[in-house]
Amino acid sequence: MVLLQLFQTFFIMGFVSFGGGYAMIPIIESAITKYGWMSSEQLTNIIAIAGMSPGPIAANSAILIGYTAAGIRGAFVSTFAILLPSLILVICVAGFFVRLHHNPVVEKMFYGLKPLVTSLIIFAGIKFALANNLVSINLSFRSISLVIIFGLSLFALLKLRWNPVYVLLLSGLVGVTLYS
Repeated sequence: MVLLQLFQTFFIMGFVSFGGGYAMIPIIESAITKYGWMSSEQLTNIIAIAGMSPGPIAANSAILIGYTAAGIRGAFVSTFAILLPSLILVICVAGFFVRLHHNPVVEKMFYGLKPLVTSLIIFAGIKFALANNLVSINLSFRSISLVIIFGLSLFALLKLRWNPVYVLLLSGLVGVTLYS
């Protein structure tokens, strides 16, 4: 039963999730709540690991969530399910897209999807911040240091144009130093 739930959930996610793995986080959170596969805190940890691991976050998340829910078989089923829709869609759309990608309607459709993807990613970030008590009025050392790490990371990425890998590693080291 769990394997079927994993397949259905990730197969549907693979078809409807535009914008990559981070944009599908709200859908994943809804599924884990519905089926009770894990807590929101566990999902936050899985998304962090999946984001830092090589490869697409959607596949990495599917592997980790599937493994947590149903072991090795769950990892295989959820990974196959998340990748299968992309394979089907790419094969079906490739021929048409080559001919239609300069079509004004197609260009406008993709232009309209860009803000949606951005809002889904921001929504996921806010949900995780709220679920893990990262956003609060409490001015503790922990909350202030989290805001500072966030601000410095954003500054390093946007203004200094640091490689995200270096920002991830440095943020992890700062976290180990501050919170150990």
